[in-house]
Amino acid sequence: MLHFLIINIFFSNLIGEAKNLPPYPGPNKMRDCYCTVNLDQEEVFRTKIIEKSLCPFYGEDFYCEIPRTFRHLSFYIFDRDVFRRDSIIGKVAIKKENLQSKPGQDTWFPLQHVDADSEVQGKVHLELRLSEVITDNGNICHKLAARVLECQGLPIVNGQCDPYATVTLLGPSRSDVKKTKMKKKTNNPQFDEVFYFEITRPLSYTRRSHFDVEEEDVDKMALRIDLWNGSNLKFGDEFLGEVKISLKVLGQSGVHDAWYFLQPRDNGSKSIKPDDLGSLRLNIVYTEDHVFPTEYYQPLRDLLLKSADVEPVSASAAHVLGEICREKQEAAVPLVRLFLHYGKIVPFLSAIANAEVNRTLDPNTIFRGNSLTSKCIDETMKLAGMHYLQVTLKPIIDEICDDHKPCEIDPVKLKESENFDTNKENLRQYVDRIFTVITKSGVSCPTVMCDIFFSLRESAAKRFQVDQDVRYTAVSSFIFLRFFAPAILSPNLFHLRPHHPDPQTSRTLTLISKTIQTLGSLSKSKSASFKESFMASFYDNFNEQKYADSVKNFLDLISSSGRRDHKSIETPIMLKEGFMIKRAQGRKRFGMKNFKRRWFRLTNHEFTYHRSKGDSPLCSIPIENILAVEKLEEESFRMKNMFQVIQPERALYIQANNCVEARDWIDILTKVSQCNKKRLSTYHPSAYLNGHWLCCRASSEIAQGCTPCTGGLPANIQLDIDGDRETERIYSLFNTYISKLEKMMEACGSKSVYDGPEQEEYSSFVIDDPQETYKTLKLIAERVHILEQEHAQYKRDKFKKTKYGSQTHPNGVLSLVAYEPLLHETSFVP
Repeated sequence: MLHFLIINIFFSNLIGEAKNLPPYPGPNKMRDCYCTVNLDQEEVFRTKIIEKSLCPFYGEDFYCEIPRTFRHLSFYIFDRDVFRRDSIIGKVAIKKENLQSKPGQDTWFPLQHVDADSEVQGKVHLELRLSEVITDNGNICHKLAARVLECQGLPIVNGQCDPYATVTLLGPSRSDVKKTKMKKKTNNPQFDEVFYFEITRPLSYTRRSHFDVEEEDVDKMALRIDLWNGSNLKFGDEFLGEVKISLKVLGQSGVHDAWYFLQPRDNGSKSIKPDDLGSLRLNIVYTEDHVFPTEYYQPLRDLLLKSADVEPVSASAAHVLGEICREKQEAAVPLVRLFLHYGKIVPFLSAIANAEVNRTLDPNTIFRGNSLTSKCIDETMKLAGMHYLQVTLKPIIDEICDDHKPCEIDPVKLKESENFDTNKENLRQYVDRIFTVITKSGVSCPTVMCDIFFSLRESAAKRFQVDQDVRYTAVSSFIFLRFFAPAILSPNLFHLRPHHPDPQTSRTLTLISKTIQTLGSLSKSKSASFKESFMASFYDNFNEQKYADSVKNFLDLISSSGRRDHKSIETPIMLKEGFMIKRAQGRKRFGMKNFKRRWFRLTNHEFTYHRSKGDSPLCSIPIENILAVEKLEEESFRMKNMFQVIQPERALYIQANNCVEARDWIDILTKVSQCNKKRLSTYHPSAYLNGHWLCCRASSEIAQGCTPCTGGLPANIQLDIDGDRETERIYSLFNTYISKLEKMMEACGSKSVYDGPEQEEYSSFVIDDPQETYKTLKLIAERVHILEQEHAQYKRDKFKKTKYGSQTHPNGVLSLVAYEPLLHETSFVP
């Protein structure tokens, strides 16, 4: 029997490219396009702008944990317009229940036409009742009472939502329309209005002169509810969605009460061929993790965590997962997080790295492939080294992005207004400065990374004793090639910048990244590292022994077994920054408590906001003064995505740009303040307005909170990991690839029984000891089967309890029977 269940929803996506976009109606015909990712109609991610192209290539990854329910995952292609509002070219909208149909595969989707009638989200609560009424002349007349109670999750159009509903009774010979009152500034309106319609007409009622209507067929009638956003624009009110209900639902009882998802309007408009708008290539991975209590995962978790002690390591459960997954990255992400959580990442990585080194024949190819070892070390560096990147690279990356100095050295791409020598000197200075901050940052490198690098160095030096440089290249292939160079190339993906750099700055960062990567590689033929002759020529500026010596000294320091981490860093570490909207805190007695857009900045020392980026702080909140960070109920100000930072004197109310950003800010603020001694145990989920708290109606502004605070998050900012959730993901992967697991068991039998070359169908597996590997595979299969039974029982129980038409399961979606089997076909690709 389950005591509790956590459901975590994740989404990752590679936005590849678009093709065959319609040309711009002008002489140039090219477009400047970008793509957005939306949950329903809420934008949560935006790509860079690709200029002057009808086939833009993006190649961008986006990963997030989804903080709310949604119906569609949508991708919009926009054409940027400098002088007017950006125009939508088309969209790809995928229903939530269809997201797992092609997990982890590149797919071309035709772009669909976008108009106001197709942009729909939200749901409406309706109650219908049919009753008999006796008229004055004795005739029986049936009347329908249609009650519109409330709506939830309506879209905000052009920054506002003033909704109202129209209720229309549709029949073969009638169309009666009624209208609710408008509700101002809310996308969760409470209407609670009842409208009456006469259904069965008395004999005396005549609509047309040539015949009498005795009664109408109720089964042929329907009720339509349309939601509108009231506006004063010249184009009229905006359509938000509709629901059409046949009166057959009334049945014998004559009563119907249900929630409905709003639907697009079918207005008979002319359809546009999909090819007219082009198409978009996407690789989408969507997972729902159903996490059971920790005791359910104990057997599988124990089997995984002892992987480092298994001889040979290729017979361990963790290594087996890497062998059966379609992509090594799928296995690497949950494995690294699990081993980090339990403090066993270094021995595990040392074991699999040593095994890979022993299989490597050429020292020049060491750790060059996309093996389980390289993917696991990449993921470890991302988790443990994020603050290291902030301290080392962020100041100079910010300067490069803000100054916009031209650095193009390709003669073909050089603009007429630019000077080659000036550009070359700008680029040289940037490379020199970044190289210096990296090679002098050894004492800031996290301890866990240094321990891993020490293990790599020792394994490589022992395997290739003749090659004196291999102890350096084994480490540089990770710290330079897979850590610093990618962070310079795409700073937004490593949280060094909030958005994509502009095209000119992006080009500058590309040239810097290429040079830094080559400097760190210590390759003997530097010029051969570049395909472009202009880059080989530029690199001559760095062909001095002092650069190679600096790299070696840096690599020696971060891979030394005696190195200690200096945890006391005087310089504040920038954790997150960006624009949000805040409510004035009312410090002045008669000051207006209005909302203003401010630049927020969080370090490990303080939380501040500024009038704009770079300005002096208007307010500074020391981290030790943060007593709690919680969501703020929408009813407080009728604004979405709000949260509150609670201090001893007052709460600061903030609105984030979207639900994902709100979740990110709440998480990181909570983590950084988790160990504060005076943290609250209760809080007020709503605001204090008009002399009382909206949630509990208490009149005192210092009244104790009425709701328990959320908590239990670890204080470590980088490693906020749930071991049960990671084990659940690993179970899901084993279950997804169970056929390959069985094939691997067959391979062990084949190698154990027969001498000579192994069968070709088994050659993709690394099996050093068939008997030990078979024992592990059998244990994995048993423990996965037990968890699979628990999941099946959970889904059966959930199906029994599911009531369609309820607030949590409105009418208008696929049935649970069709949807539930997809839930445990999970995979995880960041």
